Amino acid sequence: MSPDPVTIILADDDDGHAILVQRNLERAGLMNGFIRVKDGQELLDLLTGADGAQALPLTGELMILLDINMPRIDGIEALRQIKLNPATQKIPVIMLTTTDDPREVDRCYQLGCNVYVTKPVDYEGFIDAIRRLGLFLQVVKRPRTALST
Repeated sequence: MSPDPVTIILADDDDGHAILVQRNLERAGLMNGFIRVKDGQELLDLLTGADGAQALPLTGELMILLDINMPRIDGIEALRQIKLNPATQKIPVIMLTTTDDPREVDRCYQLGCNVYVTKPVDYEGFIDAIRRLGLFLQVVKRPRTALST
C-alpha cells in the first residue's frame, strides 16, 4: 500500500449517516482525511472547481463514498459524470446507500462504480457494515490519482 494517506470524500445528505460513517470508519482504523459534501453537485464542484468552487487537487489517493438519494444531483448522475471525465474517472467510487434495488446496483456498476454497499436500515447492522467497509478499505489497493484538470 502506498505510504500516502487516502482522502475520503463522503457524499451524503443525511447528517446522521455521515457522522456514523466517519466515526465508524475511524473506529475501524482508518485515520484519513475526510471531506463531506451534501449532494452530487457539491461533489462535482469540489472535484472540478465548477461554479467558482475551489477544486480539490487531484493528487495522491482519493476515494469517494457516494449515496444515491441526494438533492440537486443524485449519486447516479454524479457517478456518471465522474466516470466520463478523464480527470476524475480513475477515482474509486463506492456506492454507500440504502437502495438495494438490483436494477440500481446493475446501473451503478455499468456506470463504473467500483463497489456497491447497501447500508442496512437497522442501527447495529449499519454500524457493522461500516466497520467491515473500514477493514476492507485498509487492505484494498487504490490507483494513485495524479491527473491534471
